Parts: sequence; C-alpha cells; structure tokens
Amino acid sequence: MEYIYGALLLHKLGQEVNEGNLKKVISSAGASVDESKIKVLVASLNGVNIDEQLANASLVQASATTAEAPKAEKKKEEPKAEAAEGLASLFG
Repeated sequence: MEYIYGALLLHKLGQEVNEGNLKKVISSAGASVDESKIKVLVASLNGVNIDEQLANASLVQASATTAEAPKAEKKKEEPKAEAAEGLASLFG
C-alpha cells in the first residue's frame, strides 16, 4: 500500500512517478524498499492518466454512496413502524 501512496504523493506534487523517485519516497518514510514491487508499479502506471483514474474512482464512490442512501433510510424506518404496531396492540 505504501507504494501506491508514494506514487500518488509524487503525482500530487507534480513529480514524475519513476523508480528513482518512488525509491526515495519509500525509503524516506522509513520502509524497506522492494525493487520488484517498485518496478511492477511503475510499469503498471506507464501510460495511465492518474488524474482521470482518480476522477473515475470518485464518481464510482459517489454513485455507490448515493445508491446506498435510500436503502439505509428504509431500514431505519421499518423497525419504528413495527414498534408502533406493537404499542398499538397494547391499547387495543
């Protein structure tokens, strides 16, 4: 996870996400550097528009949150209705 965070930090700061820069970020954070993980990550990010991917991820998250909101409200209302029915039966 620290490798992804390092790449995002480099991108945010306008630095090139390459092996050398990523090694510096990881080592300066006090973590041990795994050369193979860095190479795989840099190769995977080659040609990827990080800003576009982050925007897509934000839209997906917003859509999921919006879709879940009505379900959460419906679940909260059902127990109240059942409780009201139970009290009504007491007073017949």
